Amino acid sequence: MKKPVEAALQRALREARRRGLLQSEPPPVVMEIPKDPALGDLASPVALTLARSERAAPRSVAEKILQCLEDPEGLFAAVEVAGPGYINFRLSPQFWARCLAEIESPTFGPSSFGLGQRVLVEFVSANPTGPLTVGHGRNAVLGDALARLFEATGHGVTREYYFNNAGRQMKLLGESVKARYLECLGETIVFPEEGYQGHYIREIAAGLVRAYGDTLRDEPATGLFKDAAEKAIFADIDRTLERLGIRFDSYFNEDSLYRDGSIDQTLADLRQRGLAFERDGAVWLDGKAVGLDQDRVLVKSTGEPAYRLPDMAYHRHKFARGFDLLVNVLGADHIAEHEDVRAALRALGYDVNRLRVVLYQFVTLTRGGEQVKMSTRRAEYVTLEELIDEVGPDAVRFFFLTRKADSHLEFDLELAKRQSTDNPVFYVQYAHARVCSLMKQAVATGVSRPAAVDAPLQLLTAPEEVAVTKLLASYPDVVEDAARLCEPHRVVFYLIDLAAEFHRFYNRHRVLTEDVQQSRARLYLAWAAGRVVRLGLGLLGVRAPEEM
Repeated sequence: MKKPVEAALQRALREARRRGLLQSEPPPVVMEIPKDPALGDLASPVALTLARSERAAPRSVAEKILQCLEDPEGLFAAVEVAGPGYINFRLSPQFWARCLAEIESPTFGPSSFGLGQRVLVEFVSANPTGPLTVGHGRNAVLGDALARLFEATGHGVTREYYFNNAGRQMKLLGESVKARYLECLGETIVFPEEGYQGHYIREIAAGLVRAYGDTLRDEPATGLFKDAAEKAIFADIDRTLERLGIRFDSYFNEDSLYRDGSIDQTLADLRQRGLAFERDGAVWLDGKAVGLDQDRVLVKSTGEPAYRLPDMAYHRHKFARGFDLLVNVLGADHIAEHEDVRAALRALGYDVNRLRVVLYQFVTLTRGGEQVKMSTRRAEYVTLEELIDEVGPDAVRFFFLTRKADSHLEFDLELAKRQSTDNPVFYVQYAHARVCSLMKQAVATGVSRPAAVDAPLQLLTAPEEVAVTKLLASYPDVVEDAARLCEPHRVVFYLIDLAAEFHRFYNRHRVLTEDVQQSRARLYLAWAAGRVVRLGLGLLGVRAPEEM
């Protein structure tokens, strides 16, 4: 919706400068949708932006721009200067009809602004120490929705899962499984103090007893026990993600950075640039030298690298693969770690503007108004698998995206299961099902959905019809903004608004009437709404059911 208006305004700015009415180089055009519809359909503050360099009042600048505004395409019903100097546009019925007709095109919706750009989206990245939790679920859905948005805007997308199958956590995992294995054999055990106590550990141990009997008593915990647990847990993770329709193009193991020398090389490069030093038997990142408020440990006095160092090496590997944009989906508790990594990469000469981090806040599950308590290692938590079992994959995906990533999310389990319009995912899906039912009804009465060229779209003048039309026309802008800003919740909010306007239209106006022309126009409008709802739900990875 915005692009043709932006182009017309940009041409007016260039023409105003050519005529000498303006002296400044035309700035990028910003177009906004006024909160008050009485102010028009679109508004631009470009005159306010130019006022200082032009040394003129914003309204005067706006008037000069309007002198050069041409409209050969018939975009505008009215254009006026308002308030302190905004240029307000009221779009013509012909423009809205054209927008509706574009929805019929197979290429409607996707944008090409990312064409030729390669994006790596790294998400989930849970180590194989246990089932995915609800927190991992928000990460997974955010990452996959971002990948879908980038694909819809022309980017070449790679989905990557980063994990570590060694280190202290994996050692504890192996020890936990061995302890339960020995317990299954009837031995009295001392369970590791910080071991993993979930039921899945007992299941893995019982499987080893079935497969090997008591022959593994002397097997080291970090051998077959760890390997069996890793294999079983990763299989469980894959099954859970598959239920949500989430896939990965590549898996990257942190251990490979040790094997190929990437971590040693990163440390050597930091030393060479004077960014790392030794103190108290440890190796430190010089905080002042890289722009941090204090020094950070890179290698502990035990000789074990702190988590920052492998992350730095991993991101150097990402940059080396030639991606134009690197997107990481991380829990808010990783913000300090990310800032350390970013500072070190900048000091090493990398363009960290290519690195984008989406931080998400934690999830609180509620049932009957009461919080469902979660605690990780003691297995008193709700797994993502259990959440899917209870509310279904559509509700899981939709609800995880109903808030901006950096906002705390309260997931109401009872609301997510409710088959009513109170439930936002049901409300949106019901709009699509309503359209499908209407199309079947039309066919049964001998009416087929007309092509846009045959539909008298200029008849769609009722307030409810206009409201649906305007929202449909804004869909490509919403998708592009959501991708640019890495904010998939914008699509959710849009779909809820569109569903509300469609239901309002449907409830107030009969679509199939004795007036054939009006019926054809309304039938096309309903079909267009159904298509856009389906496209939007697809970006979220949510089904668009034909019946409910």
